[in-house]
Amino acid sequence: MDGIFEGVRVLEVATWTFVPAAAAVLADFGADVVKVEHPLRGDPQRGLSTGGITPTLDGVSVTMEQTNRGKRSVGLDIARPEGRALLLEMAARCDVFMTSFLPGNRAKLGIELDDIRAVNPDVIYVRADAVGPAGPDAGKPGYDMSAFWARSGIAHALTEEGAERPTRQRPGFGDKTGAMNLAFGVAAALYRRATTGTPSEVDVSLLATALWVNSSDVVYSKAIGGDFSRREVKVPNPISHVYRTADDRWIALLMLESDRWWGPLCRHLGRDGLAADPRFATAADRTRNSAECVAELAAAFGSATLAEWRERLGPLKGPWEPVQTLPEVLDDPQVTANGYVTDVKHPTGQDITLVRAPVRFDGRQPELRPAPEAAAHTEEVLLELGRDWPEIARLKEIGAIA
Repeated sequence: MDGIFEGVRVLEVATWTFVPAAAAVLADFGADVVKVEHPLRGDPQRGLSTGGITPTLDGVSVTMEQTNRGKRSVGLDIARPEGRALLLEMAARCDVFMTSFLPGNRAKLGIELDDIRAVNPDVIYVRADAVGPAGPDAGKPGYDMSAFWARSGIAHALTEEGAERPTRQRPGFGDKTGAMNLAFGVAAALYRRATTGTPSEVDVSLLATALWVNSSDVVYSKAIGGDFSRREVKVPNPISHVYRTADDRWIALLMLESDRWWGPLCRHLGRDGLAADPRFATAADRTRNSAECVAELAAAFGSATLAEWRERLGPLKGPWEPVQTLPEVLDDPQVTANGYVTDVKHPTGQDITLVRAPVRFDGRQPELRPAPEAAAHTEEVLLELGRDWPEIARLKEIGAIA
């Protein structure tokens, strides 16, 4: 398929996950993304695998593959005058400049908006940070567990009262969510420039992303003048609830149209008597007798294993799902049929399983490409800039490139 972003050039000056994951999405759909890495250290994210924090497959960093697939990598020391000059040459040719560097570092390195616009007035300039570009903490460093998870109130909202410690965030939760906001911002800015000729500055923070994700809790808390996440929640609709199975697994029901689904659910549970029980005849009755109804359903679900319920509830097209483990998700036939997870052939010869971006165009999905080794395309990109081999050798010798 022709990439939606075919012909768009993206220059990524960023580390870790937030911005790189967004640039990977753009690369998935055809953008030419050049990732700038330090010539000696590379992206520090590469070190998470070598340090044993994230898994590898025979030396291949799964984290780097998921968030950097499809890019080209240039090893460039932009703190050196020669390296910065090369960066500005690349910036002059790009459509989108993306960075996660803090304001002080951007100023020190000379990659602020005005610096990049001086060589490319039409560039779309994208900044990502922890807590936002304004306010008393503007420029404060942070990661998704701190800014997205902790400061936003999400960790608090998901932690049971009396717990010994806050609920832990899963890897990259805020970064991957924020990455999609960045990708949206880039797409919107490209559209604006194409239709009006006006380039944009785009700002996305982890804190803003978290507030949007948890906006229901936030606005409900404001409305009630308290903490909505600590409000006692009764079960007004017993078939919008979770139930334990005989083998200590769980099934989630979300049958908001209660009267529509009550009868079919009872039949598939083998409990036709519940459907005829006057205590539960209507949605209002089930709400009035919620505790009794929940107890009856809990007894029913507790009488069989999850595997048995999968088979018995399979024909029921109402909104119910098993609470799955991650290995089960990987084997989920719905995931497989839609290509949400796919294997990418790595240059080492092994297949790396990656998750695709959650968007498809025209009923098709792009083939994903592996992530680059650090500085794998330095020479290629410099030749595109018109540098010759003696000059490339000189720049390597002085440490400006790798």
